[in-house]
Amino acid sequence: MGERVAKDALFAEFAAVGKALGSPKRLELIDLLTQGPRSVDDLASAAELGVSTCSAHLQTLREAGLVETRRDGRRVYYSLTGVDVAGLWDHLRRVAQQHRPHTELARRTYLGPEDTDPVDTAELLRRLERGDAVVLDVRPEPEYAGGHLPGALHIPLEQLSQRVAELPRDREIVAYCRGRYCVLAHDAVRLLNANGLTARRAAEGVLEWRIAGIPVVEPGAA
Repeated sequence: MGERVAKDALFAEFAAVGKALGSPKRLELIDLLTQGPRSVDDLASAAELGVSTCSAHLQTLREAGLVETRRDGRRVYYSLTGVDVAGLWDHLRRVAQQHRPHTELARRTYLGPEDTDPVDTAELLRRLERGDAVVLDVRPEPEYAGGHLPGALHIPLEQLSQRVAELPRDREIVAYCRGRYCVLAHDAVRLLNANGLTARRAAEGVLEWRIAGIPVVEPGAA
């Protein structure tokens, strides 16, 4: 009897993590936090949630041990408790992609037509080191500040149409964003190609690079 109670208690701990993940909005918050620490206000705005609703979701994630907090004056910042949480999120997506047929349809609907050419991470890093391509980070400012590739130029997607003239026309541009399920780099490449620039998108993004241990410039780094 005691062994059964102990086993049930163990599985209840596993279930607490699964339960915390059982909300599309909480998964979106985890996705945002894979990019780096964020304030509650920033997360609420990015996820299109009210601040109180966002705080409640974050509290659920905190109780499950998936996120942690730090206070800076009056602002509270959230971050993932470890890169393994990002890995869990990435693996969950892969399982859904592999075993739930409607996932691919939803992915295509969100990311749009297959009209942008990908650049794998190994090639991207080689080209960044050689300097023969402009590596462009098109994420919002808080995400760029939370961690980015060394040497990457930053122009948020929402500003890109007004700042196209800042980009060279004699080098290819490789745009990157959050990860393989992020639409920002796709939209950036479409915009750049429409304006006569040569552009491709990174096949992966900050989420996958953090999991793989690829160095990014962290907050507070020189």
